[in-house]
Amino acid sequence: MATKKTAIFTLTERLTVSAAGTDTFATIDTGSYVDVGDRQALQIHSVDFIFQGTTPDADVVSDLGNGNELLVQVTDLNRGGLVFANDRALIASGNMAADAQGGRDMAADLYPDNFGKGSDDGRYVVNDQLYVTGHATNLIAAMNITVRINASIVSLSAKDFMAIAIQSTAADN
Repeated sequence: MATKKTAIFTLTERLTVSAAGTDTFATIDTGSYVDVGDRQALQIHSVDFIFQGTTPDADVVSDLGNGNELLVQVTDLNRGGLVFANDRALIASGNMAADAQGGRDMAADLYPDNFGKGSDDGRYVVNDQLYVTGHATNLIAAMNITVRINASIVSLSAKDFMAIAIQSTAADN
C-alpha cells in the first residue's frame, strides 16, 4: 500500500490550557510532509500525551485540582472543539483525571493511540494541518499538554491516495 520515504520521526506541539470549561487550540503544520502531486502522505504510527502543570516540575494534581479532568484530542480536520470517538477525523484522544482524594489516572481512550506493531502499520493523513484541542473541566492553575506524534512520510498508490482523500473529504461533512 505504501512505500516508505523516511524513517520514523517525531512531531511535537505544546498546548497550554488556562481556562476551565473552554476549548484551547493548537495546530501542527504538516503541509511540508504531504504532496498531492507525488501522492505523498504522513503516516502516523503512534501518539503520546504528556501532562504537566504550570512548570515542568510542578505537581500535576495540585495544578489540576482534585475532582477535575483534562481532555486532549488530535484530529486531521478542524472541528472547532472536542469530537465523539466515532468521528473519522479523530486521530488520537486522551485524558488525565484527578479524583476527589488527589489520585491520578491517565488514559488514552482511543485505540490506544498506537496504530500497529510494525513500521507498515499506521494512520495515513493527507491534510496539511493537524488540530489539537485541550479542555479542562476545572483548573487550579494552567496545565500544559505536550503531544508527541511518531510519523513517517510515505508514497501511496494513486488508488490508495484517492481513497484516503475521499474519506477525509467525506468526514468533513
